[in-house]
Amino acid sequence: MAEKGVKVFGMWASPMVIRVEWALQLKGVTYEYIDEDLGNKSDALLRHNPLTKKVPVLLHDGKPIAESAIIVEYIDEVWKDGYPIMPADPYERAQARFWAKYADEKCNAAIYPVFTATGEAQSKVVHEAQQCLKTLEKALEGKKFFGGDAFGYLDVIVGWYAHWLPIIEEVSGASVVTEEELPLMKAWFDRILAVDVVKETLPPRDKLLALNKARREQLLSA
Repeated sequence: MAEKGVKVFGMWASPMVIRVEWALQLKGVTYEYIDEDLGNKSDALLRHNPLTKKVPVLLHDGKPIAESAIIVEYIDEVWKDGYPIMPADPYERAQARFWAKYADEKCNAAIYPVFTATGEAQSKVVHEAQQCLKTLEKALEGKKFFGGDAFGYLDVIVGWYAHWLPIIEEVSGASVVTEEELPLMKAWFDRILAVDVVKETLPPRDKLLALNKARREQLLSA
């Protein structure tokens, strides 16, 4: 008999996993959360995601789904009667997917180097990250959220910036999202962090800060 219910294989400090938790929380879906040790991955994780062996993995009635953005769309389609995550309009859905892909492929890749860069190299990568985020910020013009008046799909995809980016800034000593450079995104950070499901599921800031300080020191000393 197939396993029933919903499980999430994740790692507490992963911004990709938080997307899945937000989507499930928005829909009011009860789920079991399994926190993985990524240095010693469980047999269950490896069995359910043998290709990439990464978190998150959603297990729904025994069927595994991988990749966070795909999982979020799956959740919205399966639990149709709950909170609407994807836009109802086909054009708006296409736009949301476009910007989500842009953020994952361009912005995330521009943000990650800020974590370890120093000196002149840091100034360069900060500028590159800001330019990428300025492009993304255009999708926020005239809106409270990327989803309009309500927290939506693109907010779920990039909402981790509001919690993780300030930690990256503090650990690295860089300033990326400022009132001067990215005023709309800076204000959006405050609105994201005030959303109930976000507040209820974010990892503790002090714990995340300590982890990232240790990671940076390890990487710089390698």
